[in-house]
Amino acid sequence: MLTLRPAVPADAPLILQFIRELAEYEREPQAAVATEADILRYAFSEHPLVHVTMADWEGQPAGFALWFLNFSTWEGKPGIYLEDLFVRPALRGKGIGKALLQDLAATAVREGWTRFVWQVLDWNTPAIEFYEAHGARVLREWLTCRVEGEALRRLAGSGE
Repeated sequence: MLTLRPAVPADAPLILQFIRELAEYEREPQAAVATEADILRYAFSEHPLVHVTMADWEGQPAGFALWFLNFSTWEGKPGIYLEDLFVRPALRGKGIGKALLQDLAATAVREGWTRFVWQVLDWNTPAIEFYEAHGARVLREWLTCRVEGEALRRLAGSGE
């Protein structure tokens, strides 16, 4: 039996574990440098910047969705940006990922938000097929831009 619930501060270690498991799956375990303190600060402060939905299967931790609001200037309304969706490999195929997507879509519809957006790695064919099977359109004409590390410091004017 599947249970979805909002995360609570006591879930921070498990959220961090899921993040590390996802990073391992995505072939970048060294990139997962988040800490429990980061999770507590950004997900459970008075004004959280991220929200986490936990999935439990038969009472056992199964996965999570970590998301936050974005904003469409054209539509003048917020939407959901799904940063990470992860289901433990042994529990895939049980509808957990679909239930997490449906839960976030229902939140967006209920709140009158206009879109639900995320990214997927181009090599992750199973995920792409899963998302497309559930109505997602892969926007191949849009390219992600990212500034980080030293380039971010230079852009900010502090890396000169």
